[in-house]
Amino acid sequence: MKKKSSFLPVILFISLYFLLHVYVLSGLQTYSSNPLLPLSFWLVISLVSLLLIYALKRIQNHGMDYFFKFSTHAFLLLLSTELIFFAILLPGDIYRIFSQNPRNLYWIEFASLVSMLTLLIFIYGMIHGKYAYRVIKHSLFFEDLPANFDGFTITQISDIHAGSFNNPKAIQKGIDLINKQSSDLFVFTGDLVNNKASEVLPWMSYFSQIKAPHGQFSILGNHDYGDYVKWKNDANKRANLQKLKNHHATMGYRLLLDEHVIIYKNGEKIILAGVENWGLGFGERGDLKKALKSVNVNDFKVLLSHDPSHWEAQVKNYPVKIQLTLSGHTHGMQFGLEAFGIKWSPVKYRYAHWAGIKKENNRYLNINRGFGFLGFSGRIGIWPEITVITLRKLPPVS
Repeated sequence: MKKKSSFLPVILFISLYFLLHVYVLSGLQTYSSNPLLPLSFWLVISLVSLLLIYALKRIQNHGMDYFFKFSTHAFLLLLSTELIFFAILLPGDIYRIFSQNPRNLYWIEFASLVSMLTLLIFIYGMIHGKYAYRVIKHSLFFEDLPANFDGFTITQISDIHAGSFNNPKAIQKGIDLINKQSSDLFVFTGDLVNNKASEVLPWMSYFSQIKAPHGQFSILGNHDYGDYVKWKNDANKRANLQKLKNHHATMGYRLLLDEHVIIYKNGEKIILAGVENWGLGFGERGDLKKALKSVNVNDFKVLLSHDPSHWEAQVKNYPVKIQLTLSGHTHGMQFGLEAFGIKWSPVKYRYAHWAGIKKENNRYLNINRGFGFLGFSGRIGIWPEITVITLRKLPPVS
């Protein structure tokens, strides 16, 4: 049997990419037949495409530096506006074919206007949206919650991605909002950096301001292991991870590595456990059994696990009941719509449940939308999140 060429998807993408540009240009030429228009158009397309290719080739050695961000964002903005232009132009052209009329200049102008509005929305997301912090509150009810923990509050943030930050004033605003919640417990559910431990150094004084009466706890996410950049050798990679672990301690966070701690309140307790990253396609490192070693089956348990696929694969049906799991990882893809009763993001095609609370098998999962951002330096419709969860005890059934 002849093996399929791995170049086929690449060839298909390039072909569709080229045809998109040809079609968009044909629409723009409705405005003008000036020969400089297609020349200028193809020069811009070629420059943006070459910048993207070069940025992707150098990412392992240089990481997501400013050149990478500039190149990818230029490509994203160009492609997004062209796709919107295409989506509006196409129905008009289909109608034109059946009606045998020439292209309507007003329809082209409408497509151009919507494309420009799309561009402005993306620019808004890059300037303001990525730091537009939202506090989202949930009250969760449990029959087996110890009575003294009724009303106990947990503030959760996730996916800081410190290497992406560039606005100290905005970060301080987020930190102040976290502390304003005055929660009993603070947890961070992974991805402190994009790739390297050094990325968090300029921001440690900010995140070390976060304090809670019952402590600050954290776990690692898939980006924290340095898997996505090239290292000189394994020793350097291991040293980077150790530095990152030390940074958690310096900021005052107790890093949970397949282990648990006991949180006491007025003579009663709950278990707070944390696992190393376990995610389908992102490294299955975490050991849930180890994290819960010696824990009583009847104890109330809160689990920190970065990737929500862990909950789906193991936690929700684990023989020992874990009442609440706190995750992140998805970012809500930093793009979508949550308004007017609509909750949609492209990330739903990878994770059926990608943000907020889910309950199954009498166990809860919360997926935080992320405090920071990665790849796309912005957020549109899916804003950075600070979660506050209040644990409530259900009264006994009479």
